[in-house]
Amino acid sequence: MSISQETSRRWQMLAIIVAIGLLVWLLAPVLMPFAVAAMLAYLGDPLANRLERLGLGRSLAVSIVFVVLILVIAAALLLLVPLIVRQIENLVLNFPRYVEWAKDTALPWLQAKLHLDPKAFDTDRLMAQIKEHIGSIGSVIGTLSRSGIGVVAWLTNLVLIPVVWFYLLRDWDRLVAWIDRMLPRSVEPTVAHLARESDAVLGAFVRGQLLVMLALAIYYGVALTLVGISVGPLIGMVAGLLSFVPYLGFITGFVAAIIAALVQHGDWTHVLLVVGVFVVGQLLEGYILVPRLVGEKIGLHPVAVIFSVLAGGYLFGFLGVLLALPAASVILVLLRYLAQRYQQSDLYTEEGAPDTVIAEVDVVVDSKSENGAHVEVVKDSSKP
Repeated sequence: MSISQETSRRWQMLAIIVAIGLLVWLLAPVLMPFAVAAMLAYLGDPLANRLERLGLGRSLAVSIVFVVLILVIAAALLLLVPLIVRQIENLVLNFPRYVEWAKDTALPWLQAKLHLDPKAFDTDRLMAQIKEHIGSIGSVIGTLSRSGIGVVAWLTNLVLIPVVWFYLLRDWDRLVAWIDRMLPRSVEPTVAHLARESDAVLGAFVRGQLLVMLALAIYYGVALTLVGISVGPLIGMVAGLLSFVPYLGFITGFVAAIIAALVQHGDWTHVLLVVGVFVVGQLLEGYILVPRLVGEKIGLHPVAVIFSVLAGGYLFGFLGVLLALPAASVILVLLRYLAQRYQQSDLYTEEGAPDTVIAEVDVVVDSKSENGAHVEVVKDSSKP
């Protein structure tokens, strides 16, 4: 293949990649149900493959997996929705106590410790602003909930997700094979290798992280309830849900539980119990759950996870947050591959000619000079 043909082929591939990326970016507002369905199909495909290996047909295996997962999700909703409703009602009923504690205890303590101007730290004005913003948020939510378009969109997504999920799960292997056939033959081996590696990383990280989130939510919810925190289940669910971002779930849950303990009980005993719950939770996450369920050598650095979540949310909204971890896992595989290609290239391996401009110079710092420090060049190895 000539240089011009190789250059043309690369430009064509770049144009295809850019067109696909632009299409995804433009269609992001309507991709939510399809993205959720694709994630559910990806998670359910290994189960369907196992049933196929036992002798079942693809359609029957997919139907069994689909029905079982639907029943599990429905049972979880039937258990969680009433619990969440009760917890929110409890939080709303006790909200005046939280406001009173913040106004009479927390804010004056911060004012005294930080030596803030009392006029600039007006607790009454601050609480009024908080209540005003809370009221505006409530009115916006109420308007959206009463909007016919919002209700129709919500119902459409609710119906689309299971339908698309079933068809994607049924045809997952054929869809992967079709994509493989459509790839240019020159890059198919490389793409297939990267896809297998990405699948291994996704399987170890995403599936494992979901189990870690579930385990932490159950642990924090039960443990906080046992130590006497009335909103413990709600705090536990939030902490578990946010634990996919390193330390965010821990910090959010810890601060919320400490405030709840101070408002509800007002003693150091319950504060120490809450501290103990979260210390044990961190040990459980770091030494048992993550090593066993996720693995220690996946390679997703906490900073990379945080950046991917923020970047995904900024570029694609909630869809970007939803796909941040899978995208970060795939990008990690691509970066590893590019690093290996770079280390095998002439740019990295070829040694350059000696640079005659660079000179090895020995210097002596004279600290006794009048200016405090005097640098004197005593040897220049570049000269004979």
